[in-house]
Amino acid sequence: MSRVPTPARQVASDGTKKAPAARRAKSPTPPPARADMRLTAWTAAAIIAADQALKYWVVHVLHLDRLREIDLLPPWLNLRMAWNQGVNFGLMASDGDVTRWILIGVAVAICLWVWLWIWRSAAGRFARLAAGLLTGGAIGNVIDRLAYGAVADFLNMSLPGWQNPYSFNVADISIFAGAIGLVLMPQRPPEAVAPARTPRQRTAPRPAARTAPETTGPAPDNTRDGAEK
Repeated sequence: MSRVPTPARQVASDGTKKAPAARRAKSPTPPPARADMRLTAWTAAAIIAADQALKYWVVHVLHLDRLREIDLLPPWLNLRMAWNQGVNFGLMASDGDVTRWILIGVAVAICLWVWLWIWRSAAGRFARLAAGLLTGGAIGNVIDRLAYGAVADFLNMSLPGWQNPYSFNVADISIFAGAIGLVLMPQRPPEAVAPARTPRQRTAPRPAARTAPETTGPAPDNTRDGAEK
């Protein structure tokens, strides 16, 4: 058996030994900052719970799906049952089952995109709260489409002399508030980049100051001959 030769150490110009290039490990790069999504998750869960609880109370306790109308504070606030098979204001409404699953897929895709966007951008508290409102409302309406085949809208707000023909629910309010919050969320200023340091120039050593040569012997007599007389 022959012994594997070990790599020779490199010697620097100042005489010190350097470690081989394979042993000099690079410093690990720090992971990118991510947002703490617990606020978003708790907000979405609270919206889903409140939305589904109110819908269950209206449909299964008050039987609004059969009564159709209940006045609470007319004309300001009333209960008007409306099954929405499309998006807001009845857009894309259709009796077909294909449209229902398309809307479910679009809502789930938007929720996933918003979640990843806020998580990767390390957004602040305001943006995470708005994301929770939007995703919670969207999931609440998805549950309606899976359970009833349509979204249960029951809130109606009108004015004296004007009857609002549309109804909405808590999930719709949450989606609208979350979307507005994401649009108006404060933008973080860009981080200031420190200027690169320029290498210092080595200055040549200053020459030593020249001193007058020392003289030996008696100092010369500069007095004039007439000064001693």
